[in-house]
Amino acid sequence: MSSDRSDRRSDQDGDEGPVFSAEQARQGEIILRTRTRRIIFVAGLVGIVILIAVVRFAVG
Repeated sequence: MSSDRSDRRSDQDGDEGPVFSAEQARQGEIILRTRTRRIIFVAGLVGIVILIAVVRFAVG
């Protein structure tokens, strides 16, 4: 059974898609092309800030 799993992984890891070096992989950029994606991204940031404030208020 485990050999089936490793076979599937090797099939998926074939020569498909680009290969990036470690240096290239670290340099990413966030691309928010649509208004909906921008709103979700900003809402997530605001949510994190609110969560931190609530946790600090509850603990302190």
